[in-house]
Amino acid sequence: MTLTTEATVPATERAATTGVRATARIAAATRGGTTTLPVLDGDGPFELRRLRSRGTEARVCVVGAMSAPLGGDRLRIEATAQQGAALHITSAAATLALRGPTPEPATYAVHLTVEDNAELHWLPKPLICAAGSNLRQTWTIDLAPTARLVLREEQILGRTGEASGCVTTRLTVRRDGSTLLDQQAAYGPGAPGWDGPAVLAHHRATGQLLIVDPDFEHNPLEVQLIGDAPEDGQAVLTPLAGPAALVTAIAPDGNRLRHLLATAQGTPHRLGPPGSAPKRRRSGG
Repeated sequence: MTLTTEATVPATERAATTGVRATARIAAATRGGTTTLPVLDGDGPFELRRLRSRGTEARVCVVGAMSAPLGGDRLRIEATAQQGAALHITSAAATLALRGPTPEPATYAVHLTVEDNAELHWLPKPLICAAGSNLRQTWTIDLAPTARLVLREEQILGRTGEASGCVTTRLTVRRDGSTLLDQQAAYGPGAPGWDGPAVLAHHRATGQLLIVDPDFEHNPLEVQLIGDAPEDGQAVLTPLAGPAALVTAIAPDGNRLRHLLATAQGTPHRLGPPGSAPKRRRSGG
């Protein structure tokens, strides 16, 4: 655990008053036709475990080693898929954001870098925003021109029978130095209209699936609405101004949300079967 506060304050008091500061780092590289993990450095609440490889893909599971994020925590994960590597990151359980010992919001930053001819799957379990929690979550993603990405994020606003916590999320994706996507959303007490008919209405689960694949430049996607009954949740598949597709979904609960996202990924629009990315096409030798 890394706590970055005034050295004159005992460590136990620092953790209680200002929260945990922790950064976990993952790097994937190719060696001998397969992907290795030269960097796998857990920190604070992040315990990183190697999973069995699947083909040439290296797989990592993020395991929660302590309750986090709490108010005042500053958490960060950095992951890089180096040239030609294939990296899959998941989590062992849902992330539970809770009220902390300080009214300050917790921050959870994810920075992903995918180099040329590499691919990265970021497919963790959902984030649950418990009543009283206050979280600011950001994804910053840098992609090379031939990189591929599959990113899924799911948010459950409140545990069963309780009110939602506060959560603000921002997703920024850059491809070859140019912005591909930059969006922000806020939910919970204090966020204008978040539970009104223009946003979530009665739903308490929301999420999205972002797929970036250079093949989409030659095979453009079409807009599609997924889900017949609004009361059961719906998703929309939208092509972006680049080789990418964004699926945005809302649902009454986490199970229905996951079903909508999986259905969207399994449509005939070449997004592949649920849980997988579009097939990689290698050029050259």
